[in-house]
Amino acid sequence: MHNRIESVEQYKSSYHSSLNESESYWSKVADTFTWKKEWNSVTSGNFEELNVKWFDGAKLNITENCLDRHVQNHPDKIAIYWEPNDPSDLAISFTYAEVLEQVNKFSNVLVENGVNKGDRVCFYMSMIPELLFGVLACARVGAVHSVVFGGFSAKALAGRVSDCKAKLLITNDQAYRGTKIIPLKKIVDEAIQGCESVEKVLVFNRTGAEVPMTEGRDIWLNDLLAQASDTFRPVEMNAEDPLFILYTSGSTGTPKGLQHTTAGYMVWASETFKNVFQAGKNDVYWCSADIGWITGHSYIAYGPMLNGVTQVMFEGVPTFPDPSRFWQVCDKYKVSHFYTAPTAIRALEACGPEHVEKADLSSLKVLGTVGEPINEDAWNWYNEKVGKKKCPIVDTWWQTETGGIMISSLAGVTPSIPCHATLPLPGVEPVLVNDKGEKIEGNPAQGNLCINRPWPGMARTIYGDHERYRQTYFSTYPGKYFTGDGARRDDDGNYRITGRVDDVINVSGHRIGTAEVEDVIDEHPEVVEAAVVGFPHDIKGQGIMAYIIPKNTNDSDNEGIFELLNEMITKDIGPIAKLDRIVLANDLPKTRSGKIMRRILRKVAAGEFDQLGDISTLLNPEAVESIIEKVKAQ
Repeated sequence: MHNRIESVEQYKSSYHSSLNESESYWSKVADTFTWKKEWNSVTSGNFEELNVKWFDGAKLNITENCLDRHVQNHPDKIAIYWEPNDPSDLAISFTYAEVLEQVNKFSNVLVENGVNKGDRVCFYMSMIPELLFGVLACARVGAVHSVVFGGFSAKALAGRVSDCKAKLLITNDQAYRGTKIIPLKKIVDEAIQGCESVEKVLVFNRTGAEVPMTEGRDIWLNDLLAQASDTFRPVEMNAEDPLFILYTSGSTGTPKGLQHTTAGYMVWASETFKNVFQAGKNDVYWCSADIGWITGHSYIAYGPMLNGVTQVMFEGVPTFPDPSRFWQVCDKYKVSHFYTAPTAIRALEACGPEHVEKADLSSLKVLGTVGEPINEDAWNWYNEKVGKKKCPIVDTWWQTETGGIMISSLAGVTPSIPCHATLPLPGVEPVLVNDKGEKIEGNPAQGNLCINRPWPGMARTIYGDHERYRQTYFSTYPGKYFTGDGARRDDDGNYRITGRVDDVINVSGHRIGTAEVEDVIDEHPEVVEAAVVGFPHDIKGQGIMAYIIPKNTNDSDNEGIFELLNEMITKDIGPIAKLDRIVLANDLPKTRSGKIMRRILRKVAAGEFDQLGDISTLLNPEAVESIIEKVKAQ
């Protein structure tokens, strides 16, 4: 049995054997899962030919590992506590046996509506249990799921549905999101007008709103599920069969449909969850992400289920009905492991300490962050106010492309260092390279972060465009996966992610990471959130510009902020990193997952107002217009 890593010594020996005896290491890990047929080879292929395979020749169904084996051992264990958007609505829990029944019903519905192995099924739903059941049902029947976050525009949805040629689209009538109601079905109707691949639309009745239903195409999902059998024999899949496609926006061009396969992804999602979070059998885990993002795939739908843990699934937003909601949910379910994004932490910090201070939070054991490097101010607030200085913080670095966590401390096992992802997980061989692609040896070091060898959870291709996959990730530094991120490595080999490499500003020949400048700005008591970008500068090559949301929106009260920030930056980093320009904004443009769109802010700073691309998929496109006005007025 391959157990959890529970000591620094065990981490070191596991890491060593994962690189030096890779086949036997991963063979032992894989032995803990249920297989229908064993693999012929543990791993094959390389980054040059991009023909990577893991557990090739094996046959399995991932949902047997997520559900059936747990139902045999502990059918009555709670799998999901579902917490609705409105705290006064009815919360529901599901045991592992009940989840399996629901997934079997959904599987029968899929098959009865023409879904076969290999077909693509698109989900455009809110965070209701049926989304989770539907995703697992796709895996059970051998279909490929493609979840589109239920906040994207009709145009964005249409592009993703068309690209993967989805046969079936599943949505709600509407979605509750804080005080808002999102008209999902209406958006779907608009999106699929030109999508010829879609044969049927299944609609889950969530709000009870009257929505138009096209005869012969649209069917109420609730009715189908009520009539479906709760037994279903899982379809046998090959290890390298696709499990899902998930779209991620690039800095250029159309969204990329990253395709993940069945066995390698299963092993990676399971193993990384187990080791990073260290959740025990009586713990309650809560990841606040949406299943529409990779975090929700790997650390809601798959990782926790593969490990048989109890988790919370949340429909709402952090600030509804007020900014204490996250902490109330933690207390209500006695959450022990909480995983969220730095954006959410900063937003809640800005709401004032009273919301978190009135919560008990004594059940918490482990805190996690995901999505972008966390700044020191937010890290300290999270540690002190939420974790009461007794919870290790796992600052997890990974990407949609990697399938799961790559660099992170292991909770309570390896040291947590503020703002550092710290150490690579077993199987991950990170390297820092300079702009010529030469490996930077020794510590400390700073450079472009690459991964030197394949790992089980990696995406195998961009759906329908293998050449784009090669160009995007493997052409910059041949033979290596280029993450697009810069990183520093300290004397002890701990990694700190400095942000996207295109978020490194070259000022008079000095490389300055935007994240480190943002860290200093975020320390200012009058700053809620900041984003730093480079812009063309006549003398320095690039100047530094900060977009800042101040606590006080009265401009006259913020006149001294520019000088004060530059004093702080000079003190913390040096005069070379001083700001050249500052824009005080009401809001910063963000993706639906909460990432600040620095690419857009860079173009605005450069005056390229007509080259912003499609901003309709942003969480707050109006923020862009407001910022442009302020920049033009300078």
